[in-house]
Amino acid sequence: MPVLTYLEAIRQGISEEMERDPAVFCLGEDIGIYGGAFKITEGFIDRFGPERVIDTPIAESAIVGAAFGASLTGMRPVAEFQFMDFIACAMNQISNMVAKTHYLWGAPAPLVLRGPSGGNVHGGPFHSQNPEMWFVHNPGLKVVCPATPYDAKGLIKASIRDNNPVIFFEHKYLYRRIKEEVPAEDYVVPLGKARVARQGRDISVITYAAMVHMAIEAAELLAKEGIDLEIIDLRTLAPLDRDAIATTVRKTNKAIILHEDSRTGGIGGEIAAIINEESFDDLDGPIVRITALDTPVPFSPPQEEHFLPSLRDVVEKARWLKAY
Repeated sequence: MPVLTYLEAIRQGISEEMERDPAVFCLGEDIGIYGGAFKITEGFIDRFGPERVIDTPIAESAIVGAAFGASLTGMRPVAEFQFMDFIACAMNQISNMVAKTHYLWGAPAPLVLRGPSGGNVHGGPFHSQNPEMWFVHNPGLKVVCPATPYDAKGLIKASIRDNNPVIFFEHKYLYRRIKEEVPAEDYVVPLGKARVARQGRDISVITYAAMVHMAIEAAELLAKEGIDLEIIDLRTLAPLDRDAIATTVRKTNKAIILHEDSRTGGIGGEIAAIINEESFDDLDGPIVRITALDTPVPFSPPQEEHFLPSLRDVVEKARWLKAY
């Protein structure tokens, strides 16, 4: 099997869907001749032509409006945001139009809104946010946050084929840092299904996106001390795999929820509530949250390091919870 980066896996997934289905097309700022801010669509305009790889004005609301309208006619648009921070410019279109269409009149809206999110790249407060919870709290949208090249390819393909609107977050720190073997043949990863990234017996770490890799690194360190972490990669935040959460808590009886998003209103609070409501009797210790701070993402590298969850945080909290 070929070894792909996270970025190349997404590129291949979109390209394969464009080859498979002529209704799939891309639109966004500088995605054509330039190939996209992070080069996801590099070469697409030569392969598929300017009618299917459309450079747009710098107007996120217009991009989403055009994609939404196209989806209602049977097309399957894939709209890129140069940084997912700027998706805020299109909130009215997404929240009041895209998310509600099926509920209001039963119409499918098969569009994907995708782009880079996340920190640890010193991009500052306008290029490093994790805005996934804006959309998890918005009924009618699916929210996807892959952690690996295999999942990134399989999930982008599943998202494009889905008849519902999907917000697809690509963690920019992973784009060229993570590589793995990815099947050349066609496959999809189903939306709404978590995976066990590491089997363990002592503590469940429930996480997603870049934090999956931090959790795995922590597990390798803690294994030398006899502390065995199980790591659950959520993959999608909406729909959320509640069965996977219940299963892992029933197995280990202790849970850490780890995410890069800021603490208040993050998915950690929702998962903690789910565990409390549905799996309380399985717990042998308090639910622990490890998150970013409740501030904008700092530009300064030392400040950003302090702001983000760290490997040390995970190791220390796991030691504390194991001894509880």
